[in-house]
Amino acid sequence: MATIDFDQMLISNADYLKPFAFTLTRDNESAKDLMQETLYRALANREKYHVGTNVKAWMYTIMRNIFINNYRRKTRQQTIFDNSSNDFLLDYNQHAVVNSAEVNLKMKDIQEAIRKLPDIFQHPFVMYFEGYKYNEIADLLHEPLGTIKSRIHFARKLLKEQLTRF
Repeated sequence: MATIDFDQMLISNADYLKPFAFTLTRDNESAKDLMQETLYRALANREKYHVGTNVKAWMYTIMRNIFINNYRRKTRQQTIFDNSSNDFLLDYNQHAVVNSAEVNLKMKDIQEAIRKLPDIFQHPFVMYFEGYKYNEIADLLHEPLGTIKSRIHFARKLLKEQLTRF
């Protein structure tokens, strides 16, 4: 495909990206940046486009991947975004006192609630809580992935019901 044809195809489909970019970012400026980055990456990777492929879907995929990568990068950097106009709180001296007795009581209640879960829910939930991924739990327990996900969901639901009284 000629460069001019490819460029025209990108330009003609660029307007379809705007709503999707806004849906992902929920911010006009971020959406514009995401669109610009998507078009840049599409142009830079023109050799990866195969003629006959749905160009809109290709561009949507590029945009979604850029958004996900940026989100993960921001999460790793542990960036805190405060868009509030409460500037007066920046210099406000706040002191937090740790009440270890209260924390210990709450942890005991949570651990007790976990112990009261039926074994079918307790074991996958504890493994998930310890950091195992869903597919690792499914492999270790020899259960389907969907079953593990639903058991963990129901365990959370049961714990929420048991712990709401606190």
